[in-house]
Amino acid sequence: MAVEGAVLLDELRAAIGRYVVLPHEEALTAVTLWVAATHIQTALQHAPRLAVVSPTKGCGKSRVLDVLHETVHQPMMTVNTSPAVIFRIIGKNPPTLLVDEADTIFGPKASGDSEILRGLLNAGHQRNRPAWRISGPDHKPTPFPTFAMAAIAGIGDLPDTVMDRAVVLRMQKRKPGERVTPFRSRYSVPELNALRDRLAAWLGPLRGEATRTVPQMPVEDRAADTWEPLVIIADLAGGQWPAQARAACLAMTRNEAAQDEQSSLKTRLLRDIHRIFAQADNPEALATQDLVASLLQDAEAPWAEYGTKGLNAYHLSNLLRDFNISPANYRFDKGRQAKAYMRNRFLDAWARRPTAPSGWRTRPNRGTAPRRPSATPRPSSTRATTPWPRVIWTPSAMPSTTWPSPPTAGTGPNCKQ
Repeated sequence: MAVEGAVLLDELRAAIGRYVVLPHEEALTAVTLWVAATHIQTALQHAPRLAVVSPTKGCGKSRVLDVLHETVHQPMMTVNTSPAVIFRIIGKNPPTLLVDEADTIFGPKASGDSEILRGLLNAGHQRNRPAWRISGPDHKPTPFPTFAMAAIAGIGDLPDTVMDRAVVLRMQKRKPGERVTPFRSRYSVPELNALRDRLAAWLGPLRGEATRTVPQMPVEDRAADTWEPLVIIADLAGGQWPAQARAACLAMTRNEAAQDEQSSLKTRLLRDIHRIFAQADNPEALATQDLVASLLQDAEAPWAEYGTKGLNAYHLSNLLRDFNISPANYRFDKGRQAKAYMRNRFLDAWARRPTAPSGWRTRPNRGTAPRRPSATPRPSSTRATTPWPRVIWTPSAMPSTTWPSPPTAGTGPNCKQ
C-alpha cells in the first residue's frame, strides 16, 4: 500500500508541475501533499490553509486554483461569497474551500463581512471551533461548524492571522524559458479527475490509521499544527516522501520566518515615515535627503545601524519598492528641485497596515487617520527538533518504523524572496 501511495503522489506531483510553475521544489511537494490531505479531512485535527500569494497579477495564482479544483476533495470555488453561505455549507463532511481574488475581500475597501470571514478561516484551522449564530424562527443559538481545508489566492499577503495558519506559496512570474502545459478542460480535467479518484480510493481505507498517527515534526507550535496533515500523508505514502515532506516543512517555515522579519522592518519604516510626515504638518512631499536624515535621528529606530553605515537613499528606495513607492523629481519653494517622496504615494500602504501607535492621529484636515494596529500573534516556532520514528498509537504495544532523517534545511532550491 505504501508503494502505491508513493507512486500516486509522484504522478500527482508531475501533473501539478505540468500546469503551474511553483517558486521551488519544496512548494511543489507541499501542494501535492496538501491536495492529498483534503481527502482525509475527517481524520485530521487541523485543516491547514494554502495561501497562494504574489506581488502582482499574472503569476499563476488562478491556475493553481484551477488545478486544485480538479484534484481536491469536494471543491467549492468562490470569488466573493458571504460568510453566511460558508457557515451553512461546512458540515460533517466539509468541502475544500477555494477562494480567489482574496485581495478584494481583505483589502482596505472590503466590507464588514471580511472580518467575519477572517474569523471563520482562523477558527476553521482547528477542529471543534464552531461559530454560534441565532438561527431559525425560534431564534435559537446554533453552532455552525467551521473546520474545512481552504486555499486562498490573492495579490499581496493575506491577514497575518491567516498567513500564520497557512502553507504559503509565494508565486512569481515565469522566467524566460519556463513553460507550462495549457490548461484545457477537454483533456486537463479528465486527467486530473482520474488522479483525484485514485487519491480518494487510496486514502479512504487509511482514515483510521491517519487519525491514530502521531508523526514526529521538525517544527513546533502552530507551524507543526499546520504541517502535520501533510507529513501524515507523506508517512502513509512512504518511499522518499517522509524525508521530502519534512525538508519542505523546514525550508518553507524558515523562509516565512525570514519574510516576517523583513515585513516587520518594512512596516516599521512605513510607521516612521508616517510620523515624520505628520510632524512636518503633512506636506505634499519630503526631499529624500531630509526623509533619510529624519529617520536616522531616531535613536530608538534600527535605521542608524541598517547596512554597514546606516540607512541611505538607496536602501530606502529598495525597502519601499514592494509598496510601489519610489522617489520622483519635485520642485520645492524658491525653485529648489530635488528627489522627493510624495505623501499621496504612501496612502494605500498606510491604509493596508497599522502605521501609527495607539492614540496617534493625523490632522483631520489632511487625510484619514490610519487604523489602530491590531494585536499581532506571536510567530510560530520553527526550531528544528531531533528526528524521531513515526508513531501509531494502538491498544497493544506501540510499533514503530524508523524513517531516514530529513535533509538539512537549504538542500533544495532556494526560495524566491
